[in-house]
Amino acid sequence: MTETLASPGSEGGAVADVRVVDHPAWGELKRAVAAIRPAQSKDGSIDFGAEAAPERAEVTRLAERAVAAIERLSPLLPHDADYHRALVADLRRWAAEGFGVPDFLDSLLAFRPSADRADRRQHLVVFPMYTQNGNPDRNLEAVVVRVVWPDWLAELERTRFDNPMFLGITFEDFTPGYDTNSAVLFPETVAVRKAPERFTWGAIFCDREAARFRRVVGAACETTGLSLPDEARGLLTDQDRCQQTFVLWDLIHDRTHSHGDLPFDPFMIKQRQPFWMYGLEELRCDLTAFHEAGLLAAEGHPQGRDVQYAVLLDRVFRFPVTGARSRNYDGLGGQLLFAYLHQNDALRWTDNRLSIDWERARVITARLREEIEILYRKGIDRPKIVHWLKAYELVAAHLAPHPASRWAKGADALDLTLPPRKLVDDVLPDEFPLSLFYEALAKKLRTVIESTRGITADARRAEAA
Repeated sequence: MTETLASPGSEGGAVADVRVVDHPAWGELKRAVAAIRPAQSKDGSIDFGAEAAPERAEVTRLAERAVAAIERLSPLLPHDADYHRALVADLRRWAAEGFGVPDFLDSLLAFRPSADRADRRQHLVVFPMYTQNGNPDRNLEAVVVRVVWPDWLAELERTRFDNPMFLGITFEDFTPGYDTNSAVLFPETVAVRKAPERFTWGAIFCDREAARFRRVVGAACETTGLSLPDEARGLLTDQDRCQQTFVLWDLIHDRTHSHGDLPFDPFMIKQRQPFWMYGLEELRCDLTAFHEAGLLAAEGHPQGRDVQYAVLLDRVFRFPVTGARSRNYDGLGGQLLFAYLHQNDALRWTDNRLSIDWERARVITARLREEIEILYRKGIDRPKIVHWLKAYELVAAHLAPHPASRWAKGADALDLTLPPRKLVDDVLPDEFPLSLFYEALAKKLRTVIESTRGITADARRAEAA
């Protein structure tokens, strides 16, 4: 079936004949952006005095080709007209000023995709930016996305999980910065002269999350011999169902960062903290999503039970063995959940086979969430370093610290005359090493995890077919 998009002068579900990525101008835009990217430095500027640097006139021609393509595509997306006008102005100013450090603040402020969320609406996005968990440099990128905003999700957001900045999106096509592990589109990654006073949107690629989950968890179940309940098995075979699961999970997770009894700075304000603090915050948000999903399931929402299975399986299998070991806070959260379930007999590794008592796992997961919530509530009345130490104690009660850890020896081993941010220097890059179980699992899943780089929903659908 041919996918469609809203046409100029129409609303919501009105139909046009082509997708943005089927228009010839999209290929021209991709080629122009791809030709500019190699000339850019880490900060996004172009040093024309560098060896093998292109001629400025040639890059200017490429920028004008990009502008022309955007202007041809923009009429297909009337909801983005203001943004595309500002984008063209920012591109031309960047060229006129000699391609220095780019400043796309005006177009960033004009891009407001969360202002009118409509299911399956497309957006053409072009910015100089880094892609989180992908390319660390601020290169020019172009991506066409489609919003995931079904009626049932819109109703839950309106009545229960208010999150006006959140967007679930899927990939239509992208330039090389997204041929990576990145599954987010965040405004704070864009090159600007100054940060806006507040951001108005943040987007998660639920299709990449779902496709990655299905491939890795499927391989992990096969490797460990874990037999899934019938109601969970469909998550591994149905990409669309899995995407719906992740968009709900992400909606609840994202809003949880600013909800609850918080010691003021759980994660959002950029301060230097030991990485287990970030690990506990991310896990707290996931366990809150798990809790809320259980309530939804009891009320008859099928996506609720799916979210519970996804949180447990993704956290237990993929998180601990993905990424580098240096300050891997998501990996730490996954290790902690596994250990907590194992030590409370909700999960067993016997005869080289993994088994999970799903009902007990729900009870034990709720208990871990309560421990973290208590830590947070008490943290409101504690000095920062005491809060960090108490958080360390919570993690170390279930995960063995590195034998060389200074933090594991307690407050007496730390120089408490230093400010807290200096004490972070005493945190080892791998403060809580992988267990024997995860060391073995990481080796068995390494090739599978590497294969998810740049994965798309279309790739998973093709494999299923």
